Formats: sequence, structure tokens, C-alpha cells
Amino acid sequence: MAEATGVSESTVGRIWKQTGLKPHRIVGFKISNDPKFEEKLVDVVALYLDPPEHAIVLSVDEKSQIQALDRTQPGLPIKQGRCGTMTHDYKRNGTTTLFAALNTLDGTVISETMPRHRHNEWLKFLKRLHRETPKNLTLHIICDNYATHKHPTVKAWLETHQRVQVHFTPTSSSWLNMVERFFRDITENRIRRGVFRSVSELEAAIKTYIANHNASPKPFIWTASANDILAKVTRARQALDVARISGDLH
Repeated sequence: MAEATGVSESTVGRIWKQTGLKPHRIVGFKISNDPKFEEKLVDVVALYLDPPEHAIVLSVDEKSQIQALDRTQPGLPIKQGRCGTMTHDYKRNGTTTLFAALNTLDGTVISETMPRHRHNEWLKFLKRLHRETPKNLTLHIICDNYATHKHPTVKAWLETHQRVQVHFTPTSSSWLNMVERFFRDITENRIRRGVFRSVSELEAAIKTYIANHNASPKPFIWTASANDILAKVTRARQALDVARISGDLH
């Protein structure tokens, strides 16, 4: 740009800074096209902001294909004047899937690792949640629209266990499932920086992390109302429509 406009690079940088432009950055987004977006959004947000009495609300999902990665060379620990080091290349030692149910009231997590994430594993985890929670309380499960969550076998089991009520988030709206915040934390704080020579080592590390988390849990606090979210989505749709009409869309 400096060459095209005949000014110095420092001048271009200064103008970008003054106007708040950051052309080197791109922010990702995706607006849900779910025809029942508003209905599902209102339903899930109500469970966060005004949970029903005599009930437990669990935000549930699976984090699949977690890789047990072993680095090709040992890293160096952090020390004064030097950050920790880790090689960029690694050796793959297999994968596991973490099923997790976040209690939105107290922040505790019920979890289990399994080799796969088919409807069989999902149903097994649902049965565990049903088994390990007080039977006198309704169990509200918030989950996404993954096909295994709607498998006929799963639906048949839910029909015979009315205590378990499933609430689906809108499509392309993983941000609405609060357990994703927990997945972010365990990824950043334990999995991504770890060195695992086997799947069993990885699963042991996950189990230890969650045990420590449950020893002093802190719930995530949801603050956005459904109306605020819907207003933001409406503005985003309007911006896309304007860009589409003007031909600015890539």
C-alpha cells in the first residue's frame, strides 16, 4: 500500500493505528441458518439465566479426536529471561474422545473418555448421567445437533426416561453450549502443552485435570439475554445483506 500511494511504510502504519484499522487480522464468524434459531436460543438461554426448580441443568458435549502427542525432542522449562520451549513436530500415539457434562449451577464436571463417539457411546454417557444424578430431579441436557445425539436408539431410550429432557442448540452455534468454555480451558491448560507417550497417559492427564477442577469448581456465569443475542444476530444479518448488495462479499 505504501508503494501504491507513494508514502512511507511508517506513514501507512501510523494511519492504520490512528483509524483503528488492522488489515492483517481476520475475525471468524458464522450465522446460524437454523429455521428454529430463535426458539432454540430462547430455550437454552432461559436454562442458563432462569433454571427451573427441582432440576439439574447440564451442558453436555464430546471433544473428539484428542491426540496423544509426543514431541520428537524434549523441551526446556520456563526460566527467568526465557519462555518454555517445545518442538513444533511430534509423534502421534493415538486419540481419545472426552465426554463431559458441565453442571451450570456449580461448575462441576462429570466426564468419561472413550475410544469413539458413536451413538452407542453417547447413550452410554447419558445413562451414566441418569444414574449418577438425584432421581427426584429433572435432568435438562443441553447439547448440539450432532447426528448421534438424535439416533433412533437414543430417542427410544429418552422416551422411556422422561426425567431426562434434551435441549438442542441451534445449528452452527457451539458458542451457546457452555461446556465449550470448559473444553477451551482444558485444551489450553493441559492438553495442548502436554507430552503423551500413549493414549492411557493422555486419558490419565485428563482425569487428573478434571478431578482437580471438581475439587474447587467455579461455574461459568452466563450474562447475555436472548433479546441481546437476537439483536446482535439481526445486525450481523443486515451487514451481510448490505455487503451482498454492494458486492463486497468474497
